[in-house]
Amino acid sequence: MRPSLDGKAAAMWKDRRILDLLRIELPIIQAPMAGANLSDMAIAVSEAGGLGSLPCAMLSLDKAREELSRIRLKTSKPINVNFFCHRSPAVDAGREAAWKRRLKDYYLELGLDPDMPTPPSTRAPFDEAFLGLVEEFRPEVVSFHFGLPQRGLLERVKKTGARVLSSATTVDEARWLEDEGCDAIIAQGFEAGGHRGIFLSDDLSTQVGTMALVPQVADAVKVPVIAAGGIADSRGIVAAFALGASAVQIGTAYLLTPEATISPVHRQALKSAEVEKTALTNLFTGRPARGIVNRLMREAGPLSELAPEFPLAGGAVAPLRQKSEPLGSGDFMPLWAGQAAPLSRELSAGELTKLLAEETLGRLSSR
Repeated sequence: MRPSLDGKAAAMWKDRRILDLLRIELPIIQAPMAGANLSDMAIAVSEAGGLGSLPCAMLSLDKAREELSRIRLKTSKPINVNFFCHRSPAVDAGREAAWKRRLKDYYLELGLDPDMPTPPSTRAPFDEAFLGLVEEFRPEVVSFHFGLPQRGLLERVKKTGARVLSSATTVDEARWLEDEGCDAIIAQGFEAGGHRGIFLSDDLSTQVGTMALVPQVADAVKVPVIAAGGIADSRGIVAAFALGASAVQIGTAYLLTPEATISPVHRQALKSAEVEKTALTNLFTGRPARGIVNRLMREAGPLSELAPEFPLAGGAVAPLRQKSEPLGSGDFMPLWAGQAAPLSRELSAGELTKLLAEETLGRLSSR
């Protein structure tokens, strides 16, 4: 029998560093998944005792303000607000043209004009405007992907009282983040779905899995470590704790919850046999991200030197998705998922958070 989440059970968490640092009840952080979750999921997870997260990289300033306002109305629990902090690339007309030529046959197949204007990409890096939202709403936690923003911006984030997290995919990145003032490090293993947080190098051949990365990072830094990647049930959580993690960050397991904002096509793919086949691809954004293998990944990649820099690659692919997705096809859309996707369960986000914690406590208490 699983222990219920009463005060006695909560006291069973031996490593309380993340719980005390972030002022949460359960060592479970819902991964911020740009395009896949908004305030509903973040509220549900925080209300359940974990740390809910709002990803802002694909939101306009007005939409982000709307979502944050809703969060503050619906929960008084701590919340994490997440931003990308990449540098906006210069447009390379030659590379853009080569990418469009590679996709030309798909345009023609779908009855689209290959010479149509390329839509803009919509992934914004953290800037003064987003900083203004942080200063206005004062979220308890602010997390970043692809490193950290400029020091002046980061100092102003910390002045709001927010705890700062960021993702490291290597020990070197973890040390760098600690030196720059992160309060905790998210050790993101190779298994994780969505975008790799890689930022000190673009060499994917040196990336390692979660179970190898977590203990190395835990040994290398003094701040608490949060394990991410390939964790979808209590077995993964217990393993992460045994290797030195103080908490886990879970993303893909939340994609089958009703609060996820993914499309029906993406949801169906997560429930199909194809979910067992994931790969890193740069075709949809220009940066490596893990998703379910689909037609475009099989035929054009999954990694292509032709894809423009992040986030520009997504512009030329967007019309293909817009035409095919309403027909029930996932051929030209990112089906983000981690390697533990087959372990996902169809529960509400709050129920899943509590169940993961209960099952983990059950395993820990029986050891």
